[in-house]
Amino acid sequence: MIAGNLQHLPLATLPAPLLAILSSPGMTLDELNAKPEGKYQPEGADWFYSIGTVSTAPQAERHTEFHHNFLDIQLILSGEEIIGYGLNSVIGQPATERKPDLYILDNPQVPHQIHLRAGDFVTFYPGEPHQALCAIGDIPAPVKKAVFKVPVSDVTPL
Repeated sequence: MIAGNLQHLPLATLPAPLLAILSSPGMTLDELNAKPEGKYQPEGADWFYSIGTVSTAPQAERHTEFHHNFLDIQLILSGEEIIGYGLNSVIGQPATERKPDLYILDNPQVPHQIHLRAGDFVTFYPGEPHQALCAIGDIPAPVKKAVFKVPVSDVTPL
């Protein structure tokens, strides 16, 4: 997991392919916020991202997920959320594949949390459990975010 802010990308020590994505034209906070909600894939890129507004929920109501083939970059465009996460790989643990490459853990353990606000992002490599969209103080609220999906083959783990 790597965390950072769009305004301070060099501090995040992102691998070059991820730095290139977040620093490419059209990826400022203002530019992303101005785009309509939907899915985007730059021409010739094998990565894509979706922009959407969803509601947070109390942590007890949120699922914990992981991926095998794609790395996530979750970027907050407006609002705020808490994301729970674990530091150990969960590949091989009991899980249900809800959609292609979206595995929901049967018995999640995410002992850590990070509080994200507009401009903040976090990356999750395949196997890293994460519980997104947890409410601040258990009070549901809207959060607009961009979620980037990058094939793991494009990024060498740190």
